[in-house]
Amino acid sequence: MASQDKIVAITGASSGIGEAAARLLADRGCTVVLGARRMDRLAALADEINDAGGTAVAVELDVTSRESMDRFIGEALDRFGRIDVLVNNAGLMILGPLCDGEVEAWDHMIDVNLRGVLHGIAAALPHMLARESGHMILIGSTSGHRVSPMGGIYCATKFALRAIADTLRMEGGANVRSTLISPSATQTEIVDHVGHAQMEQALRAIRPQALEAGAVARAIAYAIEQPPEVDVSEILIRPTSLKD
Repeated sequence: MASQDKIVAITGASSGIGEAAARLLADRGCTVVLGARRMDRLAALADEINDAGGTAVAVELDVTSRESMDRFIGEALDRFGRIDVLVNNAGLMILGPLCDGEVEAWDHMIDVNLRGVLHGIAAALPHMLARESGHMILIGSTSGHRVSPMGGIYCATKFALRAIADTLRMEGGANVRSTLISPSATQTEIVDHVGHAQMEQALRAIRPQALEAGAVARAIAYAIEQPPEVDVSEILIRPTSLKD
């Protein structure tokens, strides 16, 4: 199946990597089903894509809620009869030392970064396995490859995605693909909510060198556009000028 024929569901699609992926994939002919909490931004993005000749549907989504994820996937199946690709993109980064004991913040990050991905897998994978066709894309991080001070719990959620992605690869059968895309610093709104003034300042200082969201979107498109017999298991993507 050519990439332009594919039905692609994207979580966290109202900004950043999700928004960039939606624009790029729609421009390449994919039908995109957009999920996020901020319906005003999501609806505006869908309208923009549709006005440009693409096909986009906006569905309110809270990835921390299994019921919300089930409705999101169900809406895609009801409208289009299938999901070819699920891009599990929604995420957040809260930083700080473990000794601060910010348990509620840790719980929230685990709910979004990890449980949200599991909700997506639980909702969409049975459909893909039954069709013997599909592609799960997980947006990880280079923080899933090495731990950094102040980022222990964030790193833990991204390390977990590596395990989940490889399990998907092994359990997906002959025709369901799994890709983990692990970007380094990227110019998205995630920096606005890290919850630690010193770390926020440091991240803002390197923002001019960070990846544009479109660079990660192109990596997503690359994985999707490979022929069915090619499974791109993982892509690490870093800014050339940052040696993190």
